[in-house]
Amino acid sequence: MGDFNHPDICWRDNAAERKQSRKFLECVNDNFLLQVIEEPTRRGAMLDLILTNKEGLVGGTNLKGSLGCSDHEMVQFKILRATRRAHSKLTTLDFRRADFGLFRELLGRIPWDKALEGRGVQDSWLIFKGHLLQAEERCIPTKRKSGKNTKRPPSMNKELLGKVKQKKEASRGWKQGQVTWKEYRETVRAARDQVRKAKALIEISLARDVKDNKKSFYRYVSDKRRTRENVGPLQNEMGDLVTQDMEKAEVLNDFFA
Repeated sequence: MGDFNHPDICWRDNAAERKQSRKFLECVNDNFLLQVIEEPTRRGAMLDLILTNKEGLVGGTNLKGSLGCSDHEMVQFKILRATRRAHSKLTTLDFRRADFGLFRELLGRIPWDKALEGRGVQDSWLIFKGHLLQAEERCIPTKRKSGKNTKRPPSMNKELLGKVKQKKEASRGWKQGQVTWKEYRETVRAARDQVRKAKALIEISLARDVKDNKKSFYRYVSDKRRTRENVGPLQNEMGDLVTQDMEKAEVLNDFFA
């Protein structure tokens, strides 16, 4: 946010008169930024801007008059965020910390010929399952299952994970005095450039194949959004607005059928 001093930009029409303003507008569009100020902030011109890369992140924008001798309007806005992060209560097996040597040893101690002698299929399966779960409980710890917010980005492959790890190690080494500032900055710059390049390649691929693979494209867009919008009121064939979920489902079903 700030005073960008481009009074000739028309944000409603996405157009500008001056060359410098057109370059600024092109930069904003290339980075998928949204400008949320809608009223003039200085003498009828919209100079003060708020740019955001998340739809629904900034809201409640209004002008509050001038402060002191300034001829600019004060801009008040809210950054909308969740008050409490939802933590997953689901648990899953943590195979990274499993002791498979002990697991094999425990199952190897059981005399399976005698344990399953004369048993039917169902009884044999229940016996085997019981021993398997006992060994699993002793040898494989559990962990909290990751939620959607911790899901790995689609562009993050094994090579990029290594670069990110190097960046974290360089940061730790620089704080401890083991790595110079120059080495740290070079590591950070290399990791950042590769992450940005991989992200750009993924987005270009999704945009190029959108006609043949719409689901991947819209899944990527949906993951980028912080807000989730419900289906609003719909108009049925009689011209009446329906607001109940069941009624809206019927209207959509009739339309697409």
